[in-house]
Amino acid sequence: MIPGAGQPNMQQLLQQAQKMQQDLAAAQEELARTEVEGQAGGGLVKATVTGSGELRALVIDPKAVDPEDTETLADLVVAAVQAANENAQQIQQQKLGPLAQGLGGVPGLPF
Repeated sequence: MIPGAGQPNMQQLLQQAQKMQQDLAAAQEELARTEVEGQAGGGLVKATVTGSGELRALVIDPKAVDPEDTETLADLVVAAVQAANENAQQIQQQKLGPLAQGLGGVPGLPF
């Protein structure tokens, strides 16, 4: 029997893993810079978050402000932030999904 026959080249696997980690880090940095928007109430409330989910801006149309009904405004804010975060998650899946799957195929890595 030939020693090492059928075994993957460990150096090659480590290089692939290192490249995938670098690609993943670059994608995460890009996500942190990417901004996405979500809105509620037909655009009365707009939330902007980064691709990594950090809230960056909140715009409230004056028409949405009713001092007698702050609950509706709060609901619109929550809905807009949730919509923005859903958009951020979609971008995360697009950017990180293929990279995470690739890392899952490398033996010995906990992904």
